[in-house]
Amino acid sequence: MSDVKNVTTAKPKVGGAAFTAPVETSLPTDAKTDLNEAFNGLGYISEDGVVNNNSPEHEDIKAWGGDIVATPHTGKPDTFTCRLIEALNPKVLKAVYGSKNVTGESVAAGITVKANSSENPAMAWVFDMVLRGDIPKRVVIPSGTITEVSEITYIDSDVVGYEITINAEPDANGNTHYEYIGGAAA
Repeated sequence: MSDVKNVTTAKPKVGGAAFTAPVETSLPTDAKTDLNEAFNGLGYISEDGVVNNNSPEHEDIKAWGGDIVATPHTGKPDTFTCRLIEALNPKVLKAVYGSKNVTGESVAAGITVKANSSENPAMAWVFDMVLRGDIPKRVVIPSGTITEVSEITYIDSDVVGYEITINAEPDANGNTHYEYIGGAAA
Protein backbone atom coordinates (compact mmCIF):
# COMPACT_ATOMS: atom_id res chain seq x y z
CA MET A 1 0.00 0.00 0.00
CA SER A 2 1.21 3.50 -0.79
CA ASP A 3 2.40 5.70 2.08
CA VAL A 4 3.25 9.40 1.68
CA LYS A 5 5.57 9.11 4.71
CA ASN A 6 7.98 7.16 2.49
CA VAL A 7 8.34 10.07 0.03
CA THR A 8 11.34 12.25 0.84
CA THR A 9 13.76 14.95 -0.23
CA ALA A 10 17.41 15.36 0.76
CA LYS A 11 19.34 18.28 2.22
CA PRO A 12 23.00 18.44 3.19
CA LYS A 13 23.76 17.74 6.81
CA VAL A 14 24.41 20.96 8.72
CA GLY A 15 28.14 21.33 9.22
CA GLY A 16 29.11 19.55 6.01
CA ALA A 17 27.98 16.90 3.60
CA ALA A 18 31.04 15.76 1.61
CA PHE A 19 34.11 14.19 3.18
CA THR A 20 37.22 12.34 2.01
CA ALA A 21 39.87 10.26 3.75
CA PRO A 22 42.58 7.79 2.77
CA VAL A 23 41.18 4.45 1.59
CA GLU A 24 42.58 2.65 4.66
CA THR A 25 40.54 4.82 7.05
CA SER A 26 37.98 3.10 9.30
CA LEU A 27 34.58 3.64 7.69
CA PRO A 28 31.25 4.36 9.37
CA THR A 29 28.64 1.60 9.36
CA ASP A 30 25.58 3.69 10.20
CA ALA A 31 24.07 7.10 9.49
CA LYS A 32 24.82 8.80 12.82
CA THR A 33 28.23 7.88 14.25
CA ASP A 34 30.84 10.66 14.11
CA LEU A 35 33.31 10.23 11.26
CA ASN A 36 36.88 9.17 11.88
CA GLU A 37 39.06 12.27 12.39
CA ALA A 38 40.98 11.37 9.21
CA PHE A 39 38.01 12.57 7.13
CA ASN A 40 38.33 16.06 5.63
CA GLY A 41 35.24 18.17 5.06
CA LEU A 42 34.93 19.61 1.55
CA GLY A 43 32.48 22.37 2.42
CA TYR A 44 29.61 23.55 0.27
CA ILE A 45 28.30 21.65 -2.74
CA SER A 46 26.27 23.50 -5.39
CA GLU A 47 22.48 23.51 -5.26
CA ASP A 48 22.43 20.59 -7.72
CA GLY A 49 23.44 18.32 -4.84
CA VAL A 50 24.95 14.88 -5.36
CA VAL A 51 23.86 12.73 -8.30
CA ASN A 52 24.38 8.94 -8.25
CA ASN A 53 24.33 6.99 -11.51
CA ASN A 54 24.11 3.31 -10.59
CA SER A 55 22.38 1.74 -13.57
CA PRO A 56 23.14 -1.75 -14.85
CA GLU A 57 24.36 -2.05 -18.43
CA HIS A 58 23.23 -4.74 -20.85
CA GLU A 59 23.92 -5.58 -24.46
CA ASP A 60 21.26 -6.95 -26.78
CA ILE A 61 22.27 -9.99 -28.82
CA LYS A 62 20.30 -10.40 -32.00
CA ALA A 63 19.61 -13.49 -34.06
CA TRP A 64 19.68 -13.48 -37.78
CA GLY A 65 16.58 -11.60 -38.78
CA GLY A 66 16.77 -9.07 -35.92
CA ASP A 67 15.05 -10.79 -32.99
CA ILE A 68 16.66 -10.02 -29.62
CA VAL A 69 17.49 -13.45 -28.19
CA ALA A 70 19.58 -12.54 -25.13
CA THR A 71 20.46 -9.48 -23.07
CA PRO A 72 23.53 -10.30 -20.95
CA HIS A 73 24.65 -8.05 -18.13
CA THR A 74 27.86 -6.25 -19.20
CA GLY A 75 28.57 -4.05 -16.20
CA LYS A 76 27.22 -1.76 -13.52
CA PRO A 77 29.14 1.49 -13.20
CA ASP A 78 28.52 3.36 -9.96
CA THR A 79 29.39 7.05 -10.24
CA PHE A 80 28.69 10.13 -8.16
CA THR A 81 28.74 13.69 -9.49
CA CYS A 82 28.77 16.92 -7.52
CA ARG A 83 30.13 20.44 -7.81
CA LEU A 84 32.44 21.49 -4.98
CA ILE A 85 32.10 25.27 -4.66
CA GLU A 86 34.62 26.17 -1.95
CA ALA A 87 37.31 26.98 -4.51
CA LEU A 88 39.51 28.62 -1.84
CA ASN A 89 39.44 25.57 0.47
CA PRO A 90 42.81 23.73 0.36
CA LYS A 91 41.05 20.44 1.18
CA VAL A 92 38.87 20.81 -1.93
CA LEU A 93 41.91 21.65 -4.06
CA LYS A 94 43.77 18.59 -2.70
CA ALA A 95 40.79 16.34 -3.47
CA VAL A 96 40.58 17.69 -7.04
CA TYR A 97 44.28 18.04 -7.93
CA GLY A 98 45.87 15.53 -5.53
CA SER A 99 47.47 16.32 -2.19
CA LYS A 100 50.98 16.22 -3.71
CA ASN A 101 49.98 18.98 -6.12
CA VAL A 102 48.69 21.51 -3.58
CA THR A 103 50.80 23.36 -1.04
CA GLY A 104 49.66 25.89 1.53
CA GLU A 105 46.93 25.65 4.13
CA SER A 106 45.23 29.03 3.72
CA VAL A 107 44.69 31.87 1.27
CA ALA A 108 46.34 34.25 3.76
CA ALA A 109 49.56 32.19 3.74
CA GLY A 110 49.26 31.41 0.03
CA ILE A 111 48.22 28.31 -1.87
CA THR A 112 49.97 26.82 -4.89
CA VAL A 113 48.22 24.35 -7.19
CA LYS A 114 50.13 22.32 -9.78
CA ALA A 115 47.99 20.95 -12.61
CA ASN A 116 49.64 17.95 -14.25
CA SER A 117 48.97 14.43 -15.48
CA SER A 118 49.79 12.58 -12.25
CA GLU A 119 47.07 10.19 -11.13
CA ASN A 120 44.96 11.02 -8.12
CA PRO A 121 44.82 8.16 -5.63
CA ALA A 122 41.50 6.59 -4.70
CA MET A 123 39.91 8.00 -1.54
CA ALA A 124 37.14 6.97 0.81
CA TRP A 125 34.15 9.30 0.35
CA VAL A 126 31.18 10.04 2.61
CA PHE A 127 28.10 12.08 1.77
CA ASP A 128 25.93 12.99 4.77
CA MET A 129 22.40 14.26 4.27
CA VAL A 130 19.10 14.70 6.06
CA LEU A 131 15.88 13.35 4.62
CA ARG A 132 12.38 14.67 5.31
CA GLY A 133 11.47 14.27 8.99
CA ASP A 134 15.12 14.80 10.10
CA ILE A 135 16.08 11.26 9.10
CA PRO A 136 19.84 10.97 8.57
CA LYS A 137 21.22 9.28 5.48
CA ARG A 138 24.87 8.53 4.83
CA VAL A 139 26.42 7.27 1.60
CA VAL A 140 29.82 5.64 2.09
CA ILE A 141 32.13 4.94 -0.85
CA PRO A 142 35.01 2.78 0.46
CA SER A 143 37.18 3.54 -2.58
CA GLY A 144 36.38 6.21 -5.15
CA THR A 145 38.52 7.88 -7.78
CA ILE A 146 37.82 11.21 -9.45
CA THR A 147 37.57 10.27 -13.11
CA GLU A 148 36.43 13.61 -14.48
CA VAL A 149 36.64 17.29 -13.65
CA SER A 150 34.33 19.36 -15.84
CA GLU A 151 35.25 22.74 -17.24
CA ILE A 152 36.12 25.34 -14.62
CA THR A 153 34.51 28.67 -15.42
CA TYR A 154 35.75 31.98 -14.04
CA ILE A 155 33.01 34.61 -14.41
CA ASP A 156 31.45 37.23 -12.17
CA SER A 157 27.91 35.82 -12.37
CA ASP A 158 28.61 32.40 -10.80
CA VAL A 159 30.87 30.88 -8.17
CA VAL A 160 34.05 29.07 -9.14
CA GLY A 161 33.54 25.38 -8.63
CA TYR A 162 34.85 21.95 -9.45
CA GLU A 163 32.27 19.58 -10.89
CA ILE A 164 33.71 16.14 -10.29
CA THR A 165 32.71 12.61 -11.18
CA ILE A 166 33.74 9.91 -8.72
CA ASN A 167 33.93 6.29 -9.85
CA ALA A 168 33.03 4.05 -6.89
CA GLU A 169 35.19 0.92 -7.03
CA PRO A 170 34.28 -2.47 -5.51
CA ASP A 171 35.57 -3.25 -2.03
CA ALA A 172 36.68 -6.69 -0.80
CA ASN A 173 32.99 -7.70 -0.65
CA GLY A 174 32.26 -6.51 -4.19
CA ASN A 175 30.22 -3.50 -3.02
CA THR A 176 30.82 -0.11 -4.61
CA HIS A 177 28.99 1.94 -1.99
CA TYR A 178 26.85 1.58 1.12
CA GLU A 179 23.77 3.58 2.17
CA TYR A 180 22.75 3.93 5.80
CA ILE A 181 19.37 5.48 6.62
CA GLY A 182 18.04 6.41 10.07
CA GLY A 183 18.59 4.13 13.04
CA ALA A 184 20.49 4.58 16.26
CA ALA A 185 24.22 5.29 16.36
CA ALA A 186 26.39 2.21 16.60
